[in-house]
Amino acid sequence: MALPKHKKSKSKRNMRRSHQSLTLPQLSTCPQCNEYRLPHHACPHCGFYKGRLVLPQSES
Repeated sequence: MALPKHKKSKSKRNMRRSHQSLTLPQLSTCPQCNEYRLPHHACPHCGFYKGRLVLPQSES
């Protein structure tokens, strides 16, 4: 198995890892209830998508 012959510096290690960072999901607000939701998805709070009720909420 191949092993490195010399130690990589912290700078080189961090430059290699610079593309591994995670990004937060881009959230938009629901026009019905003003809660945050994912774009192009039905709102998990009120069940509306593009002005129509697509996820009926249970009566509880």
